[in-house]
Order: sequence, then C-alpha cells, then structure tokens
Amino acid sequence: MPTILWFRNDLRLDDNPALRDVLESGDVPVCVYVHAPGEERDWAPGAASDAWRDRSLRALDAGLRERGSRLRCFHGPTLQTLRSLVATTGATAVRWNRRYDPASEPRDAAIKKALLGDGVDAQSSNGALLAEPWTLASKAGTPFRVFSPFWKTLLAQWQVTPTWEAPRAIGDVENAPEGVPIDALQLAPKRGWDSGFWNHWQPGEAGAREALEVFCDGALDGYDTSRNRPDQVGTSGLSPHLHFGELSPWRAAAAAHALRGRASAVGIDSFVRELGWREFAHYLLHHFPQTPHADFSPAFARFDWVRPRPQDLQAWQQGRTGVPIVDAGMRQLWHTGWMHNRVRMIVASYLTKHMRVHWREGARWFWDTLVDADLASNTLGWQWVAGTGADAAPYFRVFNPVTQAQKFDPDATYITKWIPELARLPVKSRFAPWLDPRAMQALHIDYPRAPLVALEAGRDAALTAFRQRHD
Repeated sequence: MPTILWFRNDLRLDDNPALRDVLESGDVPVCVYVHAPGEERDWAPGAASDAWRDRSLRALDAGLRERGSRLRCFHGPTLQTLRSLVATTGATAVRWNRRYDPASEPRDAAIKKALLGDGVDAQSSNGALLAEPWTLASKAGTPFRVFSPFWKTLLAQWQVTPTWEAPRAIGDVENAPEGVPIDALQLAPKRGWDSGFWNHWQPGEAGAREALEVFCDGALDGYDTSRNRPDQVGTSGLSPHLHFGELSPWRAAAAAHALRGRASAVGIDSFVRELGWREFAHYLLHHFPQTPHADFSPAFARFDWVRPRPQDLQAWQQGRTGVPIVDAGMRQLWHTGWMHNRVRMIVASYLTKHMRVHWREGARWFWDTLVDADLASNTLGWQWVAGTGADAAPYFRVFNPVTQAQKFDPDATYITKWIPELARLPVKSRFAPWLDPRAMQALHIDYPRAPLVALEAGRDAALTAFRQRHD
C-alpha cells in the first residue's frame, strides 16, 4: 500500500524515523515536499535558507532516485495537497517528522486532526531532537529556564537512539501525481548572489556526512578551545546540516562518542554540550512561543532601545562600523552565508549594547542571510547576548570587541581575511585602526576612520540605560 511521506526540515534518508516507519510497515512511500512558506507566518524562510533548501531538495531527490523512488514537489496549501495526494494514490496513511516552532506546531496538529477525521492514519515522529520538549520539566513541573539543570535532566533521561541506514531500494508508486519541478519552487536566487556560499558548503545528506567525518577527524579533538578561534578551523560546520535535517543529532553525538580514547574527552563533551544548547533552544521555543518577537524577560518591556538611523543599521549589516572584528564577521556572513559563533556574539553585542539597537533587528538580518537560520537557535542566541532571554548573559556584560579580537584572533588573521584593506597596517593596529590614524592616512586605507559608536561611550550609555531600567 502507498503511504504519503511528507518531508520538511528532515531532508535525509538515513536516520529518518518517518521513512523507517513506512518501510517497516511494508508500505511504499510517496515522497513529497510541499512548498508553503506562507504557512510559516511571520518567519517564512529567508533568502539564504531558500538557496540552501533548493540544493538540499535536489540532493534528496537524487538519493531517492538511486533507490528507485523520487521526490515530488508541490505548492501548498499543505492540507489540501496532502488530501489530494491521498485521494489520487489511494494511500491510507500519511507520515512526517515533527517540528517545534510556533507556526508549525498548531498547523501540524490541525493537519493531523483533519486527516484522522478523513479516516487516514496520520502519524508523526521525532526526527530532530535528542529529547522532545514536553518530556522534560523541573522538579516543580515547570519548564526549565536555565540551561544547566535542563541539560543535566536530559542527560539523565537520554536514551541513545540507534542510527539507521536507509535501504538501497525504496520503490515508488506509479500512479502518484508528478508534482512540479524543483525549479518551479523558485528557491534559488535569480542573480546568483549566493555563488560564494558553495565554495564552503555542500548541501544535502552526503555533504552532512562528509562534514561530520572531517570534523571528527580534525577539530573535535580540541573543540573545547578551538571552537572560540575564528582564525582556525575549530568548529563543526554542522549547523546548517542539522537545521535542514540532513544529519540527525543522535548520529552526530554517536560519532563523537565513538572516538573516546582517541580524541580528547573534554573536546567530545564540549561538542555534545553544544548539541545540548540546540536542544535547549527548541525546548524554549516550544514552551515560550512568543520569544521570537518578545523579550523573554518582561523587565525589558520598557527598555530604552535606540531607533537606529537607516544608514547606521546598514553600516552594521555591510561590515562598515569601523570595528574590525565586527565588520569581518558581517562580511563573512554576506559572502559565505555563515558566521563563526564567537563572532556572532561579538557582532550581536555591538548592535544591542554599543548601538543599543533592539535584538530583533539583528535577528531579522541573520534570519535572511544565514544558511543555518534556525528560529529556535537564532532567538536564543540574540536574546542571550542582549541580556533579555532565558539563562542570558547579564545586560551589563558588554563584549569589548577589541579585546575579544586580540584574544581569539591574536594575529588578526580572521580580520585580515575579511577586511584585506587593513593588511597594510601593523598587526597590532588591525584590532583598533582608529588608534593609528597616521598610518591609515598615509596608506590611503579605505576603511572608516572611527567606530560608528565609540566603544567606551557606547558601553557607558548601555550601562546607564540598564541602571535606569532598575530604578
């Protein structure tokens, strides 16, 4: 019998619980993707995400075709499309993997209710998380608001999910509708502004597995320290693959744990803990669905944010603030669709603390420009840095971008890569070029002569605003 297998952000075949459920029941999956960005409400995928999704869908389709199947793409609405597919194929069941964002949860619940009402066996699975949000609670029965007790509880309850390899033959249903070509979804940019992305990334399950292997063979060993160094290859590079479901988190964790005795235990534990922060982000989004728009901490409801001038916000977006580590990060983002996590914190701190611009402005920009733009992680990250979120850094903790750069990019390698116009300055001047105005002038360097917001003045203004919030 045919079963409709509805793909979303689970664009893989291995470790796919919904696919496994179909195959183990003896049914043949009709593999479909329904393009319905309007159903994402306020958070329809951004341009960089669409560019990645275009390539990931093609990779999934290729993997299915190697197994005698194919991916059928459709334009939404989703419920109407699934009902039509059930009617035309004679399917008696629909399977999918769950999502946990504020738009998908109620939408999926409504779809499941409607299909069950039609007499269709509609079931979903956990294909994205180590532990689902409703399975963890504090001793008081309330949602966790702090990471450490959340992670301790998850580890105590964690039952390792075995990895699963998709069979070499999946099969197809002959009378299923053809759908539309992936090109018809119009996900890829028309002007090719994403061309630089693909020198750094390979979307799809094969790319995810390769990235995991490269990481485990290299940066995992010293991950606890190297992950903070943007001048080194010290991060996993797995975030977009995890977001699009090209890799399961339990496979990533299993691959790291398998190296105990050969790689640093501290590095392994540090990496798995970062997977835990991803879990915490989804946990918070499920329990506090208002947080993509509203401060988690109600104390910031009347905080004195600055309404930025368009040219100032644009300077931050384009990497022209005059603060090299900030500008290097923003240029890396524009050219690769990604930014090093340590630098994400630095650029976010400069926007929310020194410029005192509401974190939502930064979150929206990242949403449109990051290939790993994940609503849960993006929200948690921005609110953490801004000091408004759960388990957040205190608002009065203001990153000094110069000392951060000196500590984590000591030879200005990262700065120079993304701001090559500063390469003619002495290394020590590349962290704060405004302190070496004569060299800037003599070398005719085309770079801002001073920070958009002076570091000391911006910090003082932020602390004043923070104190007034408490008066």
